[in-house]
Amino acid sequence: MHFFLRITTKLMRMPKTTIGMVILGFVLFSATVAYLLEPGTFGTWFNAAYWVLTTMATVGYGDYFAKTVAGKVFTIFLYIFGIGLLSLVIGRTIDSMGSIQRQRGAGTLSYRGSHHIILINWNKKAQAAVEEIMSYTPAGQIVIIDESSRHPLEHLHQVHFISGDPSSDEILAKANLSEARAAIIFADSRIEEASLIDGKSLLVASSIERIAPHVHTTVEITQEKNIQNFRHVQINEFVLSHDAISRLAVRSALQEGNPEVIRQLLSRQHGADIYEVPGNTKWKTYRDAFMDLLSQGATLLADRNDLAINRKLDEPIPPEARLYIVADEATFRRISGV
Repeated sequence: MHFFLRITTKLMRMPKTTIGMVILGFVLFSATVAYLLEPGTFGTWFNAAYWVLTTMATVGYGDYFAKTVAGKVFTIFLYIFGIGLLSLVIGRTIDSMGSIQRQRGAGTLSYRGSHHIILINWNKKAQAAVEEIMSYTPAGQIVIIDESSRHPLEHLHQVHFISGDPSSDEILAKANLSEARAAIIFADSRIEEASLIDGKSLLVASSIERIAPHVHTTVEITQEKNIQNFRHVQINEFVLSHDAISRLAVRSALQEGNPEVIRQLLSRQHGADIYEVPGNTKWKTYRDAFMDLLSQGATLLADRNDLAINRKLDEPIPPEARLYIVADEATFRRISGV
């Protein structure tokens, strides 16, 4: 018994690749011995290997079985060592799967995918962002970076979690930042001082722009006066959190229904939405585009950030134009040919 315990202990300490090689060698050796002992029973070496595997797996179909004393003794040998080795492999496999799941929950696993969206700092706004991304691209991959120690959405397989300082090069590398589609930095609600919140966001944004300047970066800013500081690091978009809430509250009080319209435009889950449409060679002026889109059930809204195109409908559409419309998803898909 002590001998078996020593062998089992040594095997448990072996690397996974070594155990795999031991199992493969054991199967090849056992199949060769079984065929040499009873060539008439098995007929071919492959049949002997098949019998060894079914015996080790305790399946025992009965189509092949040892008939000689030597063969039966060898069968006992397989029962003792072969089944034990296979059980060891199964145990190590289950343990590895459990270990990976624990590491995933703790946020220590690196993300290897690409074209994903990185959300930095976990809070209710980040959770709403996850829901919006999933409604927009159900198969989209999301990576959350936060300094907490537990995956906030462990039940969602498409949401990966990285635990650590989001301004750290190592943590951003774990999130595979260089292959990301976009990064969104949310204000850290755990910090009480507003200037310090924006200071942390600026530090994270600087790290992202230094490592992967091609990644589209959006930052939530708590104080409008700090926008000028972010412009130096080439941030693509800014979102003023408190300012937006205050403005919507005033519009709700003075213009009934206004916030509902804005809510629909901000969320892909409700009503119409804003989409970018590809250019059309038959559109020479904004009027051409406006009237053609209107006939298809969409409203031309803007060219990039220019919302005043309805006052210059007769101007030609420049080659670098990026046209945005308001429409429902079905209309957008019909127009864009998606």
